[in-house]
Amino acid sequence: MANLNSHRPATRSATPQTPACQQRGYADGGHQLEKLEFALAVAITRGDQQRVDQLRDQIADLGGNREEPGT
Repeated sequence: MANLNSHRPATRSATPQTPACQQRGYADGGHQLEKLEFALAVAITRGDQQRVDQLRDQIADLGGNREEPGT
């Protein structure tokens, strides 16, 4: 009889899912955008206007932030 309190991880079902490689492009771009936005916030805080301009250009090249603030 199987031990119901076993600490083995649950097995996954064999249902097909979207391949990770198809999801990675958006995730990588989103992560890069987050990194640039964080660097922008740091540059603004430090008053480094040259870096601020450079980061804003890089963010625009990625397509900018398409999310509404607070989402």
